[in-house]
Parts: sequence; C-alpha cells; structure tokens
Amino acid sequence: MFIGEYTFKVDSKGRVSIPALFRRELEEGDPEAKATGRPRMVIVYGADTQKMLQVYSYEGFQKLAAEINARPYTDPRRAILQRLVLNKAHPTEIDPDGRLVLPATLRGRLTLEGEAYFAGMGETFEIWKPETFAVVDAARMEKLLAEMGEDFDPLSLLGGEG
Repeated sequence: MFIGEYTFKVDSKGRVSIPALFRRELEEGDPEAKATGRPRMVIVYGADTQKMLQVYSYEGFQKLAAEINARPYTDPRRAILQRLVLNKAHPTEIDPDGRLVLPATLRGRLTLEGEAYFAGMGETFEIWKPETFAVVDAARMEKLLAEMGEDFDPLSLLGGEG
C-alpha cells in the first residue's frame, strides 16, 4: 500500500528519487522485478485539467486496464476511460539508482521544477508540484470542514452511511 507524503528534488534531466516504501510496493506489484531489478510502473496523466500524475504498480495498472476493457463496447464510459486512462498512460521503470525519470512533457504538464511532492493514496500514489498540491489540498480541506464541521473525524466516513 502506498501511504505517506514525501518531497524530493527533481534534477534538470527529470530524475527524481522514489520514496523507499513506494519502491518496495512497486517491486511487489511487478512479477518481473526480482529478475530485472527495475520495477515497472505506469503513470497516468489523464485530462489536461488533471493537476497531478497518478502512478500505478505494473499489476495495478493491468487490473485497471482489464476493468476498462471488460466494459461493453457500446458503453460511452468505456470510450472515456480508454481516452483518459489507457491513452494517457506512460509505462516506465525505476532506474538502478531508485529514481524515476519524468519526461519533459509530463514535467511540463505540472510545471514541475525543483521538487516533486509524492502523496500515497493506497493502491496508487500521486506526483504533484508541491505548491499546486498545497493550494488544492487547502481548498479541499476548507470545503470538507465547511460541510462536516471543525470537529469532523475522518474515520466516521467508514460507517457506511452517506
């Protein structure tokens, strides 16, 4: 499971270290990682309005792709998912130094320079420009607290109501 938050430097070639705990999860999620020593992953960059990169383990993305492809051809949601997930995906792998090389096109989408913020999201993790994450997260929290109240307990969402 991808959990926690981390910030790492991005060099001029787009190389950024992947958090060690995330590397272990990526290794677990790629059956060929033990043989190659370079776990594979898939970065989904989605719609132009998406402000972050969503990263899946290799097996996690294979399951997602299978779910999308299992939808009926006549389902308009299948076409949307194919366009915004399958078509907007970048397969890659961890380099021997435990880094991810983000192509210039993906860095450009986020205006990512200097640092990258990693947000563990359970089955996936996200890569953000730190300043963008701070703004988006603050707005989400403000809205949530306005709806739920200042003494809101996030674990109350597990109760099943809602």
